Order: sequence, then C-alpha cells, then structure tokens
Amino acid sequence: MNVLDEHIPADQRELLRSWRVAVRQIGRGLGRSGMQDEQIIPLLRSLRRPTFFTLDFDFYQRALCHERYCLVCMDVRDDEAASFVRRLLRHPQFDTQAKRMGTVVRLSPSGIRTWRVGAEGETQVEWR
Repeated sequence: MNVLDEHIPADQRELLRSWRVAVRQIGRGLGRSGMQDEQIIPLLRSLRRPTFFTLDFDFYQRALCHERYCLVCMDVRDDEAASFVRRLLRHPQFDTQAKRMGTVVRLSPSGIRTWRVGAEGETQVEWR
C-alpha cells in the first residue's frame, strides 16, 4: 500500500492515479486530517506493508526503521513529488514491497540515501 502524506498536493496524487499507481492519502479516507507526526507511525504499523511518502524530513531517522513499513522522505519540489514516487517504485532496489520494508529513504534528484533495519550505517543508491 502506498500512502501519501496529507501535504502532498492533490494534483500530484491525481497524477499518480492517472499513471495507475495505487495511493491513499492521510486525511482523505485514511487516518484524519491534521495528524501529528507521532500519530502517523502507529497508523503505519496498523496497515499491511505500507510505503509512506512525505515531504517532511522529520521522518528521516534511523530510529524509525521498522520491518513493517517503509518511510520515504522526498527532497524535491511539491510539483515533482509524483514523478519521484513513480521513479522510486520503478527502481530495481525498491520495486516491490518486500524490497522496501524496513527502510527509511531520502529521495533527491542527486540520489537515494537509506537506513535499513539491522544495517550498520546509512547507504547511498544511485538513480538508474
């Protein structure tokens, strides 16, 4: 399940849907509008293998790694969010739920940085 933070613009959500990327968004049928960061983590743990996409870098923390979800923090402009969501979901190292679980990801135009459950340190992955 791909979950968008409520701050990702509606046009980006609709663009993803037009590309046939299934997404749900916080505050629009999932959770409630105005959820605080600390309320989102328990929500993610209650869902089945979610990948959470956000523009909020408070989520890029090693301590938030958990085998039941993936957190993706995007360091991109709001109007680029959909293309970077799709780009990550097509990347060979992240193209299945199983490959994404247990990972906290930072996306930027220059590359991908990750924290993984059980890993010694942060790793960098190149775009393909």
